[in-house]
Amino acid sequence: MAVRGIRGAITVTENEREAILEGTRELLEAMVEANGVVADDIASCHFTTSPDLNAEFPAEATRRLGGWKYVPLICGHEMNVPGSMRKCVRILLHVNTEAAPQDIQHIYLRDAKKLRTDLAPAEGAVSAAGK
Repeated sequence: MAVRGIRGAITVTENEREAILEGTRELLEAMVEANGVVADDIASCHFTTSPDLNAEFPAEATRRLGGWKYVPLICGHEMNVPGSMRKCVRILLHVNTEAAPQDIQHIYLRDAKKLRTDLAPAEGAVSAAGK
């Protein structure tokens, strides 16, 4: 079994606690569902936000999911590159899995779909990797 990274990103409407938590929860749930991840298989999770988001730690959203109590979580800010996407939460989820790298479903929601059009699945696509 290998440790694989699952990438995801979502934009939120404003620098407000509930907007950050809701967006993060939506993204995490989509990443977990698309890849058939169970909490016991999660090695760690790294959250970042664009520098304009600081109203809440995105990792706080995991407390609302349940089963993540012992998952190591850390938050940080993305580099402040001129012209980069604003109001964006990104996640790198490390999971123990038998899935091959090409079978991992990376999830990009809302305006964040523009970040990696080469990796973002088509609307409504469901992974066969975790099913």
